[in-house]
Amino acid sequence: MTAKAYLSRTDRVVLSVARLWLTLRHPVLVVRFVMKLGYLPNTAVPSRYHELLLWRKILDRNPLFVTLTDKLAAKVHIRDACPEIAMPKTLWSGRDATDIPPGLLVGDVMVKANHGCAMNIFVSDGEPDRTAIVRKASRWLKKRYGRRNGEWAYWPVAPTVFVEERLALSGGTIATDIKVHVCSGVICHVWVEDKHAKRSLLFDREANPLPGRDPDYPGEDQVLPVNARLIAHVRQAISIAPAIAGDLDYVRIDFLVTDEHLHAGEITVYSAAGYGTWTNPTIAAEIERLWRLDQSAFLRRPHAGVVRLYADALRARCRRGTTNR
Repeated sequence: MTAKAYLSRTDRVVLSVARLWLTLRHPVLVVRFVMKLGYLPNTAVPSRYHELLLWRKILDRNPLFVTLTDKLAAKVHIRDACPEIAMPKTLWSGRDATDIPPGLLVGDVMVKANHGCAMNIFVSDGEPDRTAIVRKASRWLKKRYGRRNGEWAYWPVAPTVFVEERLALSGGTIATDIKVHVCSGVICHVWVEDKHAKRSLLFDREANPLPGRDPDYPGEDQVLPVNARLIAHVRQAISIAPAIAGDLDYVRIDFLVTDEHLHAGEITVYSAAGYGTWTNPTIAAEIERLWRLDQSAFLRRPHAGVVRLYADALRARCRRGTTNR
């Protein structure tokens, strides 16, 4: 018997109708998905990694995602979950960039916004000057991030600018970033970057290097060399990430690396906006194997009406092992 035969005819019809409706309801996201990834996604019954992230963007409105996406609220979450981990200090935060105390901008700090990605200014010895910083930060505060790619968890975050301690990252020596992908408390893989040296490397949950490249540093000459301190930091990140991730069906926990310590960074709900790829197919396959769709907030909560019909059919599909559990 095929996997499809295990479902009732009603469930199969409901899931087929749901796929058509969700595809028509979100044409921009579906077209962008096809253009970036080259295939038409199953929006109602996701099984592939990118489909799962698209489904999350469309349907899984877990309120915790808003907390984790908010860079300031995520710090509180991390501190509560793992109080022993070091973290860059927040020196000031506010809703008006003109209120940034001038004295904070004369040394080495980071100026960030809490409601989006790539909103960072590296301040060193008073450069760039305060006028330029305020101008740029004010533009951030007027921007609603995530609409283009349907990353809805950014939308409710109250835009806030903040000044943060700037760490001396170990670029060129160890790495700058360690990113741990976690599904329901189980490590999928670890992605380590050295943004200064433009190198990277993938590790499994036992801190063993994996083959394959990532889109940021795709060249074989961009493989990050392994050393004892890097392995020690990766193992520490692996030991800490599940406590921060909790029981979320999938999330990425980011860390920053200095010569002596691992520091908590950000929490990423929509890794690479849902379009990240690796040349090693086992990376995505392992996430697909471990991602428990039945543990999503959408399938954990009750629904009414036609949404209930769809949720019940998808739960049935999950129980029969014909999609991610």
